[in-house]
Amino acid sequence: MKLVFAGTPEVAVPALDALITSDRHEVAAVVTRPDAPAGRGRRLVASPVAERAAEAGIEVLKPARPRDEAFLARLREIAPDCCPVVAYGALLPRVALDIPAHGWVNLHFSLLPAWRGAAPVQHAIMAGDEVTGASTFQIEEGLDSGPVYGVITEEVRPTDTSGDLLTRLAFAGAGLLAATMDGIEDGTLKAVPQPADGITLAPKITVEDARVDWTAPALRVDRVVRGCTPAPGAWTVFRGERLKLVQTKPVPDRTDLAPGELHAAKNNVHVGTGSHAVELLWVQPQGKKPMRGADWARGVRITAGEKAGV
Repeated sequence: MKLVFAGTPEVAVPALDALITSDRHEVAAVVTRPDAPAGRGRRLVASPVAERAAEAGIEVLKPARPRDEAFLARLREIAPDCCPVVAYGALLPRVALDIPAHGWVNLHFSLLPAWRGAAPVQHAIMAGDEVTGASTFQIEEGLDSGPVYGVITEEVRPTDTSGDLLTRLAFAGAGLLAATMDGIEDGTLKAVPQPADGITLAPKITVEDARVDWTAPALRVDRVVRGCTPAPGAWTVFRGERLKLVQTKPVPDRTDLAPGELHAAKNNVHVGTGSHAVELLWVQPQGKKPMRGADWARGVRITAGEKAGV
């Protein structure tokens, strides 16, 4: 099939690579979000998908909006058979959805209908899911509600951050998306409607969502930290300034600390929660680089009874 791939961040690049190297399909063009300011100089930078497509000599389309007439006209000229999508980052209007003969097929990082929305991996970790996965489905105008072509499953490991899990899903999902294109092309794969029950939503995680509640159980605190790493980053307040929590570890045998109460020893720093303590393995003070929790504690000289989150 002739394909137009739509995607933007680094997590979409493995799927683009899988389609570029397929001997059954041609990636005729790539659609991605416009260049965005990045770094201290805030200069405009192309998306990872745009950079990979340029390396491969593939035409790159960067519409400000997918309903822009110039973009739609070019898409009609290319006349793709199908448009595979991974984390494109913009809603597709009906007029765009109707152009390819086989529509737009999305690789979504959850086992649909669970975790429909922008942050499925973060929500899966924060909810304590033991298994998640990826799904390919036909895009329609509803939120991740279209019929499903195929799924893969992936175990959520006890120490997984959302970054760890998303990386594994990106590579495993790339194979699923390529296989889905093969099945659509040869007619062996039919999309199946999603069940009406089991629907959960995964909206974008806000900075406020990432603030740690020390009255919550230690397991919940650890899940929030892992689910919000690397973005937007879990955090608390210490002495009036934001302290980013990069990595924590539950300490089940320590129950003597009140929620938020800090205790620093020579080689560790513990914080009380609504159940048992957690250890701050890595933190990032405001305006500084990440550092080991014990090193941070020595530098700030925590006093007896001092609390985080106040």
